[in-house]
Amino acid sequence: MLGGIFFFHSRWKDRQDTYLHKPLPLQCMSLNFRGFQYAQAMLFAIEEINNSTDLLPGISLGYKIYDACGSISRGVRVALALANGNEVVSSPYKAPCARPAQVQAIIGVTSSSPCMTISTVIGPFHIPLISHFATCACLSDKTKYPSFLRTIPSDYYQSRALAQLVKHFGWTWVGAIRSNDDYGNNGMATFTETAQQLGICLEYSVSVFRTDPPDKIRKIIDIIKASTSNVIVAFLSQMDMDVLIHALSHHNLTGYQWVGSEGWISDSHTAAMDRHHLLDGAIGLSILKAHVSGMREFMLDVKPLNTSSNEMFTKFWETLFRCKFNRSKSAAVNQSECTGHEDLTGVQNSYTDMSLMPIFYNVYKGVYAVAHALHSILGCNETCHDQVQLDSFTILQHIRKIRFKTKEGDEVYFNENGDPAAKYEIINWQPTENGIVDFVPVGLYDASLPADKQLNVQKRSIIWAQNSQQVPLSVCSEKCPPGTRQGLQKGKPVCCYDCLRCAEGEISNITDSITCVRCDPEFWSNERRDACVKKEAEFLSYEEVMGALLTAASLLGTCMTAVVAFIFFRYRQTPIVRANNSELSFLLLFSLTLCFLCSLTFIGRPSEWSCMLRHTAFGITFVLCISCVLGKTIVVLMAFRATLPGSNVMKWFGPAQQRLSVLGFTLVQVVICILWLTISPPFPFKNFKTFNDKIILECALGSAVGFWAVLGYIGLLAMLCFFLAFLARKLPDNFNEAKFITFSMLIFCAVWITFIPAYVSSPGKFSVAVEIFAILASSFGLLICIFIPKCYIILLKPEKNTKKNMMGKGHQNNFD
Repeated sequence: MLGGIFFFHSRWKDRQDTYLHKPLPLQCMSLNFRGFQYAQAMLFAIEEINNSTDLLPGISLGYKIYDACGSISRGVRVALALANGNEVVSSPYKAPCARPAQVQAIIGVTSSSPCMTISTVIGPFHIPLISHFATCACLSDKTKYPSFLRTIPSDYYQSRALAQLVKHFGWTWVGAIRSNDDYGNNGMATFTETAQQLGICLEYSVSVFRTDPPDKIRKIIDIIKASTSNVIVAFLSQMDMDVLIHALSHHNLTGYQWVGSEGWISDSHTAAMDRHHLLDGAIGLSILKAHVSGMREFMLDVKPLNTSSNEMFTKFWETLFRCKFNRSKSAAVNQSECTGHEDLTGVQNSYTDMSLMPIFYNVYKGVYAVAHALHSILGCNETCHDQVQLDSFTILQHIRKIRFKTKEGDEVYFNENGDPAAKYEIINWQPTENGIVDFVPVGLYDASLPADKQLNVQKRSIIWAQNSQQVPLSVCSEKCPPGTRQGLQKGKPVCCYDCLRCAEGEISNITDSITCVRCDPEFWSNERRDACVKKEAEFLSYEEVMGALLTAASLLGTCMTAVVAFIFFRYRQTPIVRANNSELSFLLLFSLTLCFLCSLTFIGRPSEWSCMLRHTAFGITFVLCISCVLGKTIVVLMAFRATLPGSNVMKWFGPAQQRLSVLGFTLVQVVICILWLTISPPFPFKNFKTFNDKIILECALGSAVGFWAVLGYIGLLAMLCFFLAFLARKLPDNFNEAKFITFSMLIFCAVWITFIPAYVSSPGKFSVAVEIFAILASSFGLLICIFIPKCYIILLKPEKNTKKNMMGKGHQNNFD
C-alpha cells in the first residue's frame, strides 16, 4: 500500500468527503488483503483527525491510495504521480476543495527495497515518506534518504537484539538464513557483526528469495541437513518464509529451534502455512502488541465500501465474500452472486485476522505524525491559519521534531535518523490443543535501557522445539570446565575448540576460559587447577621433628662440652690437663661451645639478623676452634724438638706466641666476614623455584664469594692442622695428643668434604639441616677425639694421670 495525504479546508467532516485516486492502468494480478488493511488503518486515522476538534480544527485531510503490488518500478511510478499531482481525480461528490489536492506526505511502503528506491527518487523534493514496516538499517542514512521516516524500529536494533537473544540462551553455534534483499542482507550483516562480538559463530549463512529456482532451495535444505547446529536464525520476510516452509515440509526437517525476525514471527498466515508444525517452539522479536480503540470495528465494517463505485472496492467485495456481482452463466457453480448486503459475521480469512494490529498501529501513528506537523505549521488553536503557504521541506522538518502521545498513551517521536524508539516483544510459538499456534509473549527488549537491562526473558514460559521444556543446546564444543582453557581447533571458527588442562601454577576459575592465569608467586594451583591456594612456607623450625632433634643434639653437645670443661677445671693441676698448654684446651672447649650453639641460629624462620649471624658466627667460631687445635699440634711438634740436645725452639713458641697465633688466624676470618657483610651480606629470601607448591624461606648468600671464602679458609686451616698432626702422630710419648688430633681432623675434613655435594643437592630446608649436621658432626668429632680420652684417664684411670707416666721411657715432656 502506498498512500498520499493532502488536506482541504472544509466545514464538512464526514467519511464521504475524501477523494480516491483512480488506480493506475497497471493492475495487480490479485487483491492483497494485507495492503487493503493498511489502507483501512490510514482511513481510520484520517477519519479520527477529521472528526477531531482539537487537532487541525476546520481542516479535513484527504488521501490517495495506490497498490504498488510488490513492484519497485510500480512504486516509483506511484510516488512520482503523488508528488507531481497530475492524476485524474474522480469524486463521488461534486463539492470542490478549498485548495488543490497537494500531497503533503506519503505513507508506505511495506518493504525496505521499494522504500530505498522511492526515497531516493522523491528525496530531492523533500516529500516525507513515512513507512510502517520498512526496517532496513540502511534507511537511517540521512545523506542517502533525507526525507525517509518510519514508525517501526530499525533493524539495527532488531539484529542486535536477536544476537543478544541467541547469546542469552547460550547458543554459540547457529545457522543463518536471510532474505536476499535489502531487508535480509543488511539485517543479517548487523546480526553477524554483533554475534561475533558476543562470541557466537555462524556455521552457515545462506540467502533465499521467493523467486529462487527449486535447485537453489534444495541446496539450502542440504546445507541444513548436513549442519551440526540445532538453532537457525531466520531473518526473512513473510513471503520468503512461506517459500522456505513449503520446502522444509517437503523434506520433513524437524527438530530445529527457529529464531525469527519480526518479518514473519508474528504473522498468522505464516503459522497457518506450517501445517506440519515444523516451526513450533520458534522464538523471535515482534512489534509491541497494540490496541487502538475503534480500529478493529472500523476495519471490519465493510458495508460503507460497497457504496463506492470504484472498481477496486468491487473486486475487494467479491474476493472477501467469494461471490460475484452480475454473476454470469460461465461463473463457477459454487460461487454465489453478490448482493452487496453480505456480513463478515462468521467469515474467517486473512482480512478478518487482526494479528498485525501493531503494524496497523504504525500506519495510524504515521498519519497522526503528519497531522501534528501540519497543526504546528498552521498555528492551529481554535482555528487554523489556512492561508499559510506550505512547502514539503517545512513539513518534513516539523515531522522530525514532533513529539506527541496517541489516545492510547504511547509517545511518538523520531530521532535524528528518523527512527522511533526501539522496543520489541519477544514471542514464542506455542501449539494449542486444536492445532492452532498461539503467539505467547515471553519477554521484552527495550533499546533505551542500559545494556544489561535491555533484554528481559521469562524462560519458564517458553515452549521449545518438539514441545520440550528444556533449552536446546547448540554449541560446536562443550563448555570447558574450570581448570581448563579453550584451545582452538585448526581451520575452524573460534567456537570450535578443545579443552586443555591448565599448566602447573596456572588456573582458570570460570567456565569456557580462553586463557589460564598464572598464580601469584606466593600461591599455587590446586589439583583441579581451578583455584590458587596459598603456598606453604617451609623452613627448618623448632617444632618439627628434624628441627627438634638437631636442637637436642646441639644442646647435648653444649652440655657435654660444659661437663668436660668442668672436669678439666676440677683437675686442672693434674699432668694430663697441664700437658700441651691447658690454656689452649680451655679456649678450645669455649670455641666448641660456641660451635654447638651457633647451629641454633640456622633453625627457625630466617630474618635479616639471623641470616647475617648464622654464617659469620659459624665461620669465626670454627676458625677459633681450628686455630686452637692447630696451636696444640704445633706445641706437640715443638715439644719433641725441644728434647733434642742443644734445642731451644720452645722459647720461640711459648704461651704468648700460641695466643698470638690463635688470635692472628681468627682475625683473618673476622676480616673476611666483615668484608662479606659490608659488600653483600646474606639476607632472607623466598625461594619459589625449588618447589612448585611450597615457598622455601632461606637465607640467600648475598655474595657467594664471601661464603666460599669463609669455608675455604676453614678448610685451609683444617688441612694444615691435619698435615702437622699427621707428622707428629708417631712421636714417642705415652700420651701423644697428635694421634687424637690427626683422627679428629680426619673426621672434620671428611665431614666437610662430603658436606659440599650434599649441601648443593639438598632441597629447601634439608640444605640447612645438612649444614647443621656438618657443624655438629665436626664439633662432636673434635670434642670426642681430643677430650674424651683425657676424661677417661682423669676419671677412670687416675693411676695413669702422673708426670712419670706422661713422660714415658726416659723422654721428657714440658708442662706449663
